[in-house]
Amino acid sequence: MTTAIDLFARALSFHPEGRVRIGERRMSDGTDGWQLAAFHVETDTDVHADHWEIHPGSEEAVCCLSGALRLYLRPDHPRDAETEVRLSAGTAFVVPRNRWHRLELDRPSDIMSIGLRDGTRIEPVAGP
Repeated sequence: MTTAIDLFARALSFHPEGRVRIGERRMSDGTDGWQLAAFHVETDTDVHADHWEIHPGSEEAVCCLSGALRLYLRPDHPRDAETEVRLSAGTAFVVPRNRWHRLELDRPSDIMSIGLRDGTRIEPVAGP
């Protein structure tokens, strides 16, 4: 291949035997590979701030390439507060495997995520 890959439109999947495949970005890709995907996000709607997400197959690296955002971890007990992690350009956080999380933006951002997508689930944030 001699064409550059637009990471904001496609994803890269890394497979155990050393293959790297270009494909569609998917929440659950049904493969045995790690997915790297980049996103340009303008609003909280772009990062599903009103939904929790969980990845049972792996930890997930969430990287802030530009802009600023907040990553929230759902508490283990309903009465506890969410854990907030602030990310600015050039920083990352590793979300533990099987940990519900969500994002909110402080300003438009470029984000990259790396993880195993198979089995990913989302659910709405409970109202007050």
